[in-house]
Amino acid sequence: MIKGSRKYNLSQNITLKDHFFPHRMINGQGLGDVSRMRYGLCHMSFNGCEVISVYNALQYLDIPQPLHEVAFYMERYKVLLGIFGCSPYKLGKALEHFGAAFERLKEPGDEEAFIVSFWTKHRFLSSIHTVFCVRTPQGIRVYNRYNNYPDVQVCPDIESIIGKLRPIAVYAVRKKN
Repeated sequence: MIKGSRKYNLSQNITLKDHFFPHRMINGQGLGDVSRMRYGLCHMSFNGCEVISVYNALQYLDIPQPLHEVAFYMERYKVLLGIFGCSPYKLGKALEHFGAAFERLKEPGDEEAFIVSFWTKHRFLSSIHTVFCVRTPQGIRVYNRYNNYPDVQVCPDIESIIGKLRPIAVYAVRKKN
């Protein structure tokens, strides 16, 4: 197997799968076992935010999937061998594959739960980050907000999360009735 290929990464990620507690959200992609899992040519601590956002959304929707299976499916949508993570425009393909109800939007609006991809600083001159969010009376709970922060961050509004720029991609995720 070639290092960085889908099958190689799956074989490496399966060895770490038993270290995860089932049915829990992931925060801090640079911490613990998740940081050592692979996506494309890199470890998820560097480029796994899209994979983790889909994983967290599936947890929220009560259709949990093992992280290594989510990563394996999403390998087909990696950007530049995964160095730039996964295409944020393809997250809907992964949500659909795993049976999630979702809608692609331009802005999160008043959606209760959503995935949002955004520029971390200046458009095209910085990296992008993707997070899963849930609106609560206390504010917007942001999962995996920071690489080395193990807890959920609560933000008062969407601008506190993505800044003043428009989001790159937004997916509302909805629980099925």
